[in-house]
Amino acid sequence: MFTLLRRRLASAASRRCPRRALLTQRIPRTTTARSVRIATYTTTPRLYQDAFHTQLENAASVPFLSSLAGTPSNPQTLTEKIVQRYAVGLAPGKKVKAGDYVTLAAHHCMTHDNSWPVAMKFMSIGATKIHDNRQVVMTLDHDVQNKSEANLKKYRQIEEFAKKHGVDFYPAGRGIGHQIMVEEGYAWPGTVTVASDSHSNMYGGVGCLGTPIVRTDAAAIWATGRTWWQVPPVAKVTLTGILPPGVTGKDVIVSLCGLFNNDDVLNHAIEFTGSEQTMRSIPIDDRLTIANMTTEWGALSGLFPIDSVLVSWLRAKATTSAMLNPELGARGKFTHAKIDELVNNPLTADPGATYAKSLYLNLSTLSPFVAGPNSVKLATPLKDLEPQNIKVDKAYLVSCTNSRASDIAAAAKVFRDAAKDGVIPKVADGVKFYIAAASLLEQAAAEEAGDWQVLLQSGAEPLPAGCGPCIGLGTGLLEPGEVGISASNRNFKGRMGSTEAKAYLASPEVVAASALQGKIAGPGWYQKPEGVEKVIIGEGNGDHMQDKVLSIEEALDKIISQADGMIASAEKEMFGTQAETTADDASEETLTEILPGFPEEVEGEIVFCDADNINTDGIYPGKYTYQDNVSVEKMGEVCMENYDKAFRTIARPGDILVAGFNFGCGSSREQAATAILAKKIPLVVAGSFGNIFSRNSINNALMGVEVPRLVQRLRETFGGKDGEKVPTRRTGWKFVWDVRRSKVIVTEGEGGETWSQKVGELPPNVQEIIARGGLEKWVKSQISKA
Repeated sequence: MFTLLRRRLASAASRRCPRRALLTQRIPRTTTARSVRIATYTTTPRLYQDAFHTQLENAASVPFLSSLAGTPSNPQTLTEKIVQRYAVGLAPGKKVKAGDYVTLAAHHCMTHDNSWPVAMKFMSIGATKIHDNRQVVMTLDHDVQNKSEANLKKYRQIEEFAKKHGVDFYPAGRGIGHQIMVEEGYAWPGTVTVASDSHSNMYGGVGCLGTPIVRTDAAAIWATGRTWWQVPPVAKVTLTGILPPGVTGKDVIVSLCGLFNNDDVLNHAIEFTGSEQTMRSIPIDDRLTIANMTTEWGALSGLFPIDSVLVSWLRAKATTSAMLNPELGARGKFTHAKIDELVNNPLTADPGATYAKSLYLNLSTLSPFVAGPNSVKLATPLKDLEPQNIKVDKAYLVSCTNSRASDIAAAAKVFRDAAKDGVIPKVADGVKFYIAAASLLEQAAAEEAGDWQVLLQSGAEPLPAGCGPCIGLGTGLLEPGEVGISASNRNFKGRMGSTEAKAYLASPEVVAASALQGKIAGPGWYQKPEGVEKVIIGEGNGDHMQDKVLSIEEALDKIISQADGMIASAEKEMFGTQAETTADDASEETLTEILPGFPEEVEGEIVFCDADNINTDGIYPGKYTYQDNVSVEKMGEVCMENYDKAFRTIARPGDILVAGFNFGCGSSREQAATAILAKKIPLVVAGSFGNIFSRNSINNALMGVEVPRLVQRLRETFGGKDGEKVPTRRTGWKFVWDVRRSKVIVTEGEGGETWSQKVGELPPNVQEIIARGGLEKWVKSQISKA
């Protein structure tokens, strides 16, 4: 009887699917609106919408339904459409959807200071020729202040390798790689462009799907032109209203990171959308800032639409190129012909495309925000920080996030406005103010406008166009006990210097005003719109009429869910727990194939690092990242150093490392995985992983499994008094991962409870990569077979 009822419900659902999808386009799933004072949320009640039977049967009787008659079948998001263009080997008629694994032939692939390690991987797998040298771009930008012979040698090796293979190469001091990719037209709207750096998301600011890869992936692209990618779930972020005077793109993304701070978009692809009026209030430089820091928000990409604002920006670039470089003609990166092609073949998300979630932010309610200290998830309105008189020791106008000519102009205006009798004031006593342009072209533009000179007159210390302090390299790093405020993108503990320092993030004008006043302060440019008292954010599209309507799809899902619950209750009453036991027994019979040489079980004692969002800087400090001669022993010694220095003496070979949620967020450095292996820890367990760490783990033969229940049990058992946590502890608990049965078994100490839980299957193809010692060795084995 129960099986029959389930079948009837499923049949009813399938019959309604086309109509349900049609309605969903205009009547979104019910969402929770949130009005926010910093991070305090309130909820509005759900309202229900009924539809008459005749309206459902005859869409023409309802104007807004009949207007959707041209809806495409299998609608795609903008992300899916772009991936469709660059996915190779798809079955005929296949439409790419979120969750699909695809072979991706990216439009361009950028590597930076890690180009030589990538080259060594490339050569070690037996490759001798780059598959498509027009696909590859090399830039030197991270450690450009380092004049040691070892670093200069590496730079020479990269340049010589690039020349040998005919690859586009940009030397140290030319600019930050991501900025070069945008200003030189490599990151082109509607394309997929990847880079072996976590801030590749920035390309989304110009409508290019930018996403990070790791060094091993880059070597594979050099050799074959391709790599693998799983299309992430796509989140739609609707921006409403317009930016008030004194509010910037930096404030937008800092507020999003701080107000949606529960991993809302973790491992998602983001698509920003909004009305034409809203989007006109967000210039391209601000879009680049927002897209850049979607990395810190936890996303794998941050895509803006290809709209009139972008087209106007492209037209200006094309006109400038035609005037300054007429000899290039059609060969130029920016041409009006290429832009005409974009305009004549518009690329947008289909109506009715499926999004994993929808969020919104009302820009009109936003004011200047500051992130920190030492976390992008802590976002505070500037007006609440200013009265605290937080002393600043160092200020930074650096990085690919916010050091373009427009940012330098904003900072210079702060000092011009404070000038008396035409004399530019100096930065506050005891404050050091560091400036570095995103590229030489941006610096030249700032010099031509006189803005660069204003900042130098104020006492700012210029640095080469490059990453520098943002990555924790070179001059001006934070010392113990110091407070810094930066226009960069990442303020993890220890990222910009000492782990005992405090780092805040803010817009260029707030950074400049703080340097001028010697404390966290703003320039006073913000003009609060009348009636605005709080930031308005929420789930949905920001259209309150739509967001209060329960879609027909959700109503049907709810009916099915309620019926399933009734059936389950009835089964339990009639059969007790027999049905549940039978299901478990059936699942136990499904065994994963174990390849020869791969262990059927992995076990060890749990060492617990009780923190969420442990980032790659915490796992492997940035100061070692671009030292290519660090020994395996040294890597194991400094593993987790920026998270907890005591880890090196607490953790032992063979332990199972367990951490909280979003483990391995942050940069794309492969050493975050290899350092754990160097510590002789074979398996990492977490509530969830940052996607880039998961990718690095597989590519470097480090096993990982997500068990949220284990994290919860550890915290319930070992939670300190008054919420105090021990960063790293030995637990005495035993963890066993039964790979064949896709099950973990946990024994909670000697004589303690033992429980088990099903986990995701480790498929044979992933086993093979790990068993071979990582993707690099696997590719080498495949080449040797060819």
